[in-house]
Amino acid sequence: MTTARHLETIDLLRSRAFPTEFGPSDVGTEGPGFHMAELNGHFGDGADGDGEGDGDIDATAEREQRVAEHDDLLDRLTDRWGEPDLFSLAGTQLRDAAEEDLPEPWLRLSRLMGWLHLWRAEGRWIAVGRTKSQLLAVVTETDPP
Repeated sequence: MTTARHLETIDLLRSRAFPTEFGPSDVGTEGPGFHMAELNGHFGDGADGDGEGDGDIDATAEREQRVAEHDDLLDRLTDRWGEPDLFSLAGTQLRDAAEEDLPEPWLRLSRLMGWLHLWRAEGRWIAVGRTKSQLLAVVTETDPP
């Protein structure tokens, strides 16, 4: 998927009403107050892109591609909304480990990654993050914890 398509997906999510129930969507998952898009289509497939085994070269190339897509998307979103906040999810992870009740999508994101880039635009939060095998975008009305 190209950066232009990633931007189209984010714009689509920004324009959608939030659902009242958790469930799958055409681009990922959603729930009360949020939409989460799996921009590269690898969400939940069990692939972690760790580069082990016979696929070392393919895994490395895929990881490099993911980093390039992530960086290009960040540049384009920064052009739109200015410099993002680099938001650490470490505190959310600690609170989750202590079994504190945390809002979605922040709980879900903290279980996937340690940090993300975050913008506030037109009354909604837009977050972009990358794991070893996933490029994710989230649009939410729920403030970060």
